[in-house]
Amino acid sequence: MTDNTQSFQFFNRGPSPAVRLVFFSVLSLLLLFVDARYRYLESTRSALSVLVSPIQRLATLPSVLWKQAGDFFITQRSLIDENKLLHRQHESDAAQLSQFQALQQENQQLRSLLALPQRSGLDAQLAEIVYAERDVFKRRVLISKGADANVKAGQVVVDDIGIVGQITRVYPWLSEVTLITEKDHAVPVQVLRNGLRTIVFGAGDTSQLSLRYMPISSDIQNGDVLVTSGVDGIYPPGIPVAKVVKIERDAAYPFARVVCLPLAGVDKHRHLLVLSDLPKLPERPVEAPSATGISQSSKTAHKK
Repeated sequence: MTDNTQSFQFFNRGPSPAVRLVFFSVLSLLLLFVDARYRYLESTRSALSVLVSPIQRLATLPSVLWKQAGDFFITQRSLIDENKLLHRQHESDAAQLSQFQALQQENQQLRSLLALPQRSGLDAQLAEIVYAERDVFKRRVLISKGADANVKAGQVVVDDIGIVGQITRVYPWLSEVTLITEKDHAVPVQVLRNGLRTIVFGAGDTSQLSLRYMPISSDIQNGDVLVTSGVDGIYPPGIPVAKVVKIERDAAYPFARVVCLPLAGVDKHRHLLVLSDLPKLPERPVEAPSATGISQSSKTAHKK
């Protein structure tokens, strides 16, 4: 017991805590003064900061990770909301762009239509397609001009490119237009290249016309443009109708098969022009009965 007490007293020798506090306080003030006055501890401080920096980063790591995680979820949420907003804006802009393009095309077509009467020298009035035939086997439309606008059956309907059809029935405020692609609808035409006259018929398909009864030896080629001949007094001469796209000649048949493509937008545009009536042609003369017919009629009368 005495030995333990002596050893405890031996290891507790030294200055008191108060003395130590005063000593270290003075030492701290002295170091602060020396460092502020002569900058002797700059290198020591730099070395200590290098050693302490990993510990500082490790101590602040949880808060940094928490902040980054919060920023990640906030950023992701804002990006999702922004993406949805941009998608809605894109759809709205796409719809407006489509409307703008449609209006631009319609405006261009209307400009061409208004310039057409000046080029052709014919009177015309603008009409709009309001109804289309629901029967897939009929190629007809109803336009917004009728008897109230002095529209008559037989008048020709065109667009800014060529012949679209012919008015076949007139109502008080509407008119029915039979398209040139209507099955068996005939339009007298001539080949623009050589003036060859013929008749183009509708095939019941909006993208096809045909030339019937064309001899194999006829001077017609792929790419020939067909325009109205004007020989019937209904269609004005020189208006584009169709373009030859396919010719089949077979020696076993007397006629060639000629397929044409209509040049006008028979199934595309909403606005059309109704051309005025052409000057009436002289009446077709009545054919005199043949001599054979006269002899047969006289024999019949003599028998009676």
